[in-house]
Amino acid sequence: MSHSMSRRSALGLLGGAITVAAAVTVGVAVPSYAAVRARRSPGAGPRVESLVGRLTLDEKISLLHGADDPKGLGQAGYVAGVPRLGIPPLRLADGPAGVRVAARATALPAPVMLASAFDPELARRYGRVIGREGRALGQDVLLSPMVNLIRTPYAGRNFETFGEDPLLAADLVAEEIKGIQGEGLIATVKHFALNNQEKDRMSVDVRADERTLHETELRGFEAAVGAGAGAVMGAYNKVNGTFACESKTLLSDVLRERWGFAGWVMTDWFAQHSTVASIAAGLDMEMPDDSYFGAALKRAVQNGSVPEAQVDRSVRRILGVMERFGLLGGSVPPRPRRDPKAGAAVALEVAKAGATLLRNTPGTLPLTGRAARDIAVIGPTATYPFVSGGGSAHVVPDHARAPLDAITSRAGRGARVTHALGEDLYGKPLPGAALTPGFDAEGQQVAAGKEWTYEGTLTVADSDEWTLVVHYSGERPKVELAGEELYPTLPGVAEFFTGGLTSSAPDGLNVRRATRALTRGGHRLTIRAEGGDQGQTFRLRRVTGATRAADVADAVRAARGAHAVVLFAYEDATEGQDRTALALPGHQEALIRAVTAANPRTAVVLNTSSATAMPWLERTAAVLQMYYPGQEGAAATAAVLFGDCDPGGRLTQTFPVDDRHHPTAGDPRRYPGVDGVEEYTEGIHVGYRWYDAEGVRPLFPFGHGLSYTSFSYTDLTLRRVERGAVEAEFTVRNTGDRDGVTVAQVYVGPSPDFKLTQAERALGGYRRVALRAGERRRLTVHVSGRTLSAWDAERHDWVLGTGRRTVQVGTSACELPLSGTVFVKGASA
Repeated sequence: MSHSMSRRSALGLLGGAITVAAAVTVGVAVPSYAAVRARRSPGAGPRVESLVGRLTLDEKISLLHGADDPKGLGQAGYVAGVPRLGIPPLRLADGPAGVRVAARATALPAPVMLASAFDPELARRYGRVIGREGRALGQDVLLSPMVNLIRTPYAGRNFETFGEDPLLAADLVAEEIKGIQGEGLIATVKHFALNNQEKDRMSVDVRADERTLHETELRGFEAAVGAGAGAVMGAYNKVNGTFACESKTLLSDVLRERWGFAGWVMTDWFAQHSTVASIAAGLDMEMPDDSYFGAALKRAVQNGSVPEAQVDRSVRRILGVMERFGLLGGSVPPRPRRDPKAGAAVALEVAKAGATLLRNTPGTLPLTGRAARDIAVIGPTATYPFVSGGGSAHVVPDHARAPLDAITSRAGRGARVTHALGEDLYGKPLPGAALTPGFDAEGQQVAAGKEWTYEGTLTVADSDEWTLVVHYSGERPKVELAGEELYPTLPGVAEFFTGGLTSSAPDGLNVRRATRALTRGGHRLTIRAEGGDQGQTFRLRRVTGATRAADVADAVRAARGAHAVVLFAYEDATEGQDRTALALPGHQEALIRAVTAANPRTAVVLNTSSATAMPWLERTAAVLQMYYPGQEGAAATAAVLFGDCDPGGRLTQTFPVDDRHHPTAGDPRRYPGVDGVEEYTEGIHVGYRWYDAEGVRPLFPFGHGLSYTSFSYTDLTLRRVERGAVEAEFTVRNTGDRDGVTVAQVYVGPSPDFKLTQAERALGGYRRVALRAGERRRLTVHVSGRTLSAWDAERHDWVLGTGRRTVQVGTSACELPLSGTVFVKGASA
């Protein structure tokens, strides 16, 4: 999208229909998700028009920006209403995996785990839980769902979105929005567009050609508009040279004119860079304050640089959505009561359905017989439940049981379940002789309004690597070692958005770490701690090479003394920062090697955000991917480990072998960018499409996931249906002796009539199915004309891929036992 692009070309950026070009074949246009919705979207009603006419300029502007909430509930944003006209305020809460406010809420599994179920109907029920709770907790707008694709495995928010495939993301976001808004909460799809990383997200200029945009990232946003999303959140980054929040091409030409979006567009928090350009481009609301849409906007209207009609347009959009949700007219619809029991039931169902078994040597899982009665449980997240990722996705849960407790309970009376820490997250007390003079490093109290200082010496007995861990309840103490401040203020949001696990201790104190190589002898230590208004407690602990070795030795002893081992490993992702490597953090790889050497019957449970490198894979007996499983994660993990349910999840992102073999590896132009510019030179080959195109073997392919039973796929029949679509019909049979779940996946090959580059295969449809032992079922999967189409950058529209197309059916992008061909042509319905 260049600045000089013609208006006609810009409007072509995302067509509202699939055009079957005459040069390819003849046929009919197929409406897009949003085009159908746009025909049903009414304009502003008489009540809205009356309000716009009665509002003063100051009142209009007050609706276009965030403000401080006089009755703050801990939510992210607030927009003041206009009481004299019966316009209520709006409260806006984060909520990709539950409502993020000060109060407790149902902590659902991360969206990537929801997506792993390949179940749009479950996504709708997931949305309903959030929608009901959002309204019950005093909120009006949910700042979710996120539908940016997983493009690089390093992106810090991969756990907040659905996956790497555009079709799956589109299906799930549409159903989740229907669930959220069906409960009366306004949904906000984000981050529009190409916000696929946290590194330099505030400034990076993302360059993607027209076809890449349409066939990958934008499909989910279009589906969200088609599902009736009330709001869209603009991204921080630039798109092809222009900040997303002031891109007329994105906000007006594509979003409104092509897709018919009738809601409002808000910024991400502090993502705005202008007044005149932003409102002219189609931005309606600045969050969370009024830097550009407050006094600056009023001056711009008064001096004529912004027509008041543009202000009216934005006000009309906001009030139009409020009217649609019954928020105007002087009364807000009654708020429901929270239903924690129902929320917990859905959280448990999602965690079970998304649990993805990556590896399972015969006889390992489920745990039965002696393996179910003599278990060593190892790892810190066995006792510290890993509920959710960090940043705006973090939820205060109703409760969160430790997996160790759930496993012990499920193993039952008479079973022997032991635990070893293995990897220390929060440190051990400093030796008394290490501090001169001494102080209570395990619980130093600082009274309100007071300051506590310390000057002394930390004496190290042997040269070693030390991680000094500070725990604190108030303002972070300033700690200097040998004149170096150990815990400086972090840049940007990194100071506020930290991980969901390692940033707080089990007792709720905040945690920061600093690792230094210390030589034997004394090191000058100074501390200054403020009591603040409430007073505070802090402690200082350490993890050293010696304490790590002792923890690993304890884990090895526990593993040798048990028949089976369940080892919990973690990776703590958060908004505001990307991962730096695919390896597990800390010294967990060494722990896994030591434990598996001691006991090869080791199952590793991963509480990780995204793809993980596994050089230790072949040493394990099983690997279970549990992501961030929410408040019911312990119960779900135990249920899967003991075989009370089948592991129902399948990967929605390809797992690469290592850091050298994935779509953004080895090319800084692709990630993280060079000189502030990032180029999507992989084009349409996102995720598994890149692995196919480059002939690179992944560790685990898209769609992969094992069952405790086995399935056969037979008797494929293909047929054309209306509007260029096709249907695949086939038989699936559970050939094992247990009930189980399979996710049938249908992939389509390239069109022979296209000259442009195409994916070797692309997901065309899927069906999640549960079958009893021995049961068979005939399934039909519909592949839409849109999925069989490609974006033509010359026509600026969708073109159906005609001719003989290969269709493959199976259980992952790399395991496709059924194959056939069908002739695709444009035909009248």
